Amino acid sequence: MTAFHVSSAGAEDISRLSDWAEDEGWNPGRSDGQAFFPADPAGFLFGRLDGEPVASVSAVRYGADFGFVGLYIARPPFRGHGYGIRVWRAGLEHLAGRNVGLDGVVAQQENYRRSGFSTAWRNIRYQGTPSGGVMPGGVALIDARSVGFGELARYDRRFFPAERDAFLASWITLPDRTALAAVADGRLRGLGVLRAARGPSRVGPLYASSGKVALALLMGLARTAPGEPLVIDVPEPNEAAVRLVEHLGLTPSFEAARMYTGPVPDVDLAGMYGVTSLELG
Repeated sequence: MTAFHVSSAGAEDISRLSDWAEDEGWNPGRSDGQAFFPADPAGFLFGRLDGEPVASVSAVRYGADFGFVGLYIARPPFRGHGYGIRVWRAGLEHLAGRNVGLDGVVAQQENYRRSGFSTAWRNIRYQGTPSGGVMPGGVALIDARSVGFGELARYDRRFFPAERDAFLASWITLPDRTALAAVADGRLRGLGVLRAARGPSRVGPLYASSGKVALALLMGLARTAPGEPLVIDVPEPNEAAVRLVEHLGLTPSFEAARMYTGPVPDVDLAGMYGVTSLELG
């Protein structure tokens, strides 16, 4: 008789989740998992069949009242046996009492609605090699790691509904990525991160006070990998962001619905030109 149980992942298991996400075609950043785990070490769950992982979900707690679900995967040979839904329920139990967000692929959105999620907007993934842009003047780009972390964390809170210092600190300092801050008049005006992936490099977040700042950041990041394609997940309601990536020749390749179980958080969507991560928000 087979035995199935759900348990927390260990730090050494996180690379397995990245491999599974790659198999699904999601193109995670090569070292994203090293930033994921500090966000909530108890928030990564595996369903194990006779000790072998066959299903997963991340259910990360942020602050006192917010959570985010991602990496919901049942391995293809084990689908249709109820293992995935058991892991899913364990993840939601970990987040009980919180407003929970996720980015749902099209095929799963109806299932998420049945679990109490409602669509807030779509995130559209744009992909390609940026071309035709001219670096705007008047925007100074600096290494984001040279900015006081307290200032960066406060800035991030404009775009994310809860404190996530442990995650953010890892996200901008891992060695396989570039993190740029835009500064004007002595004030932080934007933040962008480019990280290596197994496919095209990933941009996220891309925060900016204006389209001009967003263009400077995106071109600055692209120049660190000249001629190489990149991908960025753009909130569809930010029309300026959509215009920017289309102006640079990027084209849609994927979409996901940002969904919540409670009220849509009050974040600066107009300044969010690219979401940080479809897995952790």
